[in-house]
Amino acid sequence: MNARILPFVFVFIGGVIVGNVATPLIGEHVVMAQTHKPIYATRLYTGPDNQTHAEEVELKFTSSGVSTAVSSMLPVSGAELHRSAAGTFQDWHRAPRRQYVITLSGRGEIEVAGGKKIFAGPGHIDLVEDTTGKGHISRELGTEDRVTLQLPISDQPGR
Repeated sequence: MNARILPFVFVFIGGVIVGNVATPLIGEHVVMAQTHKPIYATRLYTGPDNQTHAEEVELKFTSSGVSTAVSSMLPVSGAELHRSAAGTFQDWHRAPRRQYVITLSGRGEIEVAGGKKIFAGPGHIDLVEDTTGKGHISRELGTEDRVTLQLPISDQPGR
């Protein structure tokens, strides 16, 4: 492989010296294998004990090009944005429907059976299916509002 290292370059901008890191130049015909970090969703579900439990499920992707991967189509019926003020606390409650909840900004925490706590920061995906049983506790942490995208799951035949 033909690789060159660019020299370290310093630029003087408004009284501040800014440097760039050495960057290897790879021939344009060389293809480098990439591994992608797995993406997970936290699934909340009601167990046989009538309590809400949580498990991490890996989202599966298929390749659709050199640098793009796509998950299967999510069967959703709409979309809602929710904003909850920092410090909001919701005691034990069930999900109003099966839905995906994706945290866009802010921080939250979900508590399930046995006191297990799940942190939900930006990018966190929940698959919420605990529509029966005791439910879960939700807390909004930090000093900023938590904004979530809620995607209700469509009813599908055979489910």
